[in-house]
Amino acid sequence: MKTIASVLFIFRPVRFLVVAFTCALVLFSNAFPAFAIDSYQSNPTEGTTQLLDIQRKTDEAAKEPPQGLKQVQEESNKGLNEVQGAADIDKQKRPENSQGATSVEEKAKNLLEKITGK
Repeated sequence: MKTIASVLFIFRPVRFLVVAFTCALVLFSNAFPAFAIDSYQSNPTEGTTQLLDIQRKTDEAAKEPPQGLKQVQEESNKGLNEVQGAADIDKQKRPENSQGATSVEEKAKNLLEKITGK
């Protein structure tokens, strides 16, 4: 019995570290999503106009016979694709508008350089 008690006494600091790590993990996982609040807040009615336009096009397409290849290609060349057109094209990330962005790898490398001082 004394050996079990001595072993449990030895692991007491480890148990404290596990509890402290778990508490810290819960704290940070609940705190950091709050930083997303500063990002763009969309208006709930903002997307309604675009959706109604898409619905109108869908209703029109359902009443007509199937489109030919040339018609589909013409519609597709107006924007990103046939259905979406050019809606929100400025908000989407593409290689053309992401040239100045830093990758996650570069950010991590810069952070490690700051920490190590090299």
